Amino acid sequence: MLFVFIALWAVASIVWLSDPGSAVNRRLGALAFSGGAGALAALLDLSWLPYAIKQGAGQSVQLLLYRLQAFSSVFSYYFVPYFFLLFALSYRGIQLKRAYALSLPWLLLIPIVLCTLFTPAYNTLHPITFTIVVWWAVPYIAAGAYLVLSKRVPPAAMARTHWMVCFAVLPPVLFAMAMNYILPSLGMLRMWVYNTWIVGLGTLVFVLGLFTYGFMGIRILIDRRRYDSTLRAVTSGTAMLNHAIKNDAGKLRLFGEKMKRYAIQTSQEELLADVEAVLSASRHMEEMVARVHRRTEDLTLRPERADLTEVVEEALRALEPSLGAIQLHVSMTKGWICSIDRAQTAEAVTNIAMNAIEAMNGQGKLTVTLTETKRELIIELADTGPGMDRTLRMNAFDPFYTTKRTGHNFGLGLPYALHVMRKHKGTLQMRSKKGEGTSFYLSFPKQAVLAEYHHTRTEERMR
Repeated sequence: MLFVFIALWAVASIVWLSDPGSAVNRRLGALAFSGGAGALAALLDLSWLPYAIKQGAGQSVQLLLYRLQAFSSVFSYYFVPYFFLLFALSYRGIQLKRAYALSLPWLLLIPIVLCTLFTPAYNTLHPITFTIVVWWAVPYIAAGAYLVLSKRVPPAAMARTHWMVCFAVLPPVLFAMAMNYILPSLGMLRMWVYNTWIVGLGTLVFVLGLFTYGFMGIRILIDRRRYDSTLRAVTSGTAMLNHAIKNDAGKLRLFGEKMKRYAIQTSQEELLADVEAVLSASRHMEEMVARVHRRTEDLTLRPERADLTEVVEEALRALEPSLGAIQLHVSMTKGWICSIDRAQTAEAVTNIAMNAIEAMNGQGKLTVTLTETKRELIIELADTGPGMDRTLRMNAFDPFYTTKRTGHNFGLGLPYALHVMRKHKGTLQMRSKKGEGTSFYLSFPKQAVLAEYHHTRTEERMR
């Protein structure tokens, strides 16, 4: 039981500290904490209290340990179903009116209060009245399991994280439902001793999740530090490059203005459109260079209210000359007004789209879609290129890693896009398989970008 106690309280600490403002994380942490309280009660019953007695501890110490054992045991039995159902409600994203959302946790406490007041007090053989508690604890857990399993998770990359949560949380809770409530209500007591292995399995899945796809939005800190340290290398030379790039951008603008005047004088509309594209690119270069801090590893966001779809479509329009025979299919709902950095968001989309275009080598299809979930707006860029093997997937976000053997590719596009998404408090995820193409998912948390929807129609464009 020592392993169960340490594992569950460690999980609770990680989940709580990762995002204290998230109701889902708070309730999942409370679930792990209440499960760990049951393991603490078992440790006191089987080991610590007998050891204290053997060592000649006084009556006051023995009474204190016994009361801690009683409290921990009853707390675990009563609150594991309670916190699991609250977690499931938050995780499923059930929309409730504010009054109902505030009162529901208190209403769910009613069975616990009634059992505390009107059932016999704790003893080591019958810590609770199982024949009564089973009638509300099992429905709580069953309802929670249904809510978790019925959660809709559209993008495949997000589905992996969802199933990681399911495999880590549901088996221990459902197993505990049988061992801690159903079987004891039938007279088979102290069945909780068999919970150790299933809790160990859930903890293993949790740890694997931290190192792979993430768990409830948490990624292992080692992974973040690796990216942060390598991003310092990306920006350490920007101070030296600033002056040269700014000069070249200035030359582009100077000659572009000269060509623009000539195009206007000679009424060459096509040339004028091309010159405007060059001038727009030069202004973008100057703006991006000006916003990079000298000798720092950070980029400064300049958020402004903008339609996320329009920002993405503007970035894609600039890439149309590079498409060749590639089909571009955009299906995005206009009307999501967000506080984002237009320039850097567009640059992140451009980097990912350019990688897709180059991977498809002039033939294929690039699909860009916008998906809304309860908490996020997710932009997916999916190509029909050759896909990536495991080695490429593992190194895709490493700065300076590239498979392109030209002098104009530095392997900084994806690390830059990842950094931009983190600055928006979002995520960038990738799904790829050799021979099946690659998909990238840019997830913007609605709360972080202050997303508001203004009704309009879905725009679709085929090329």
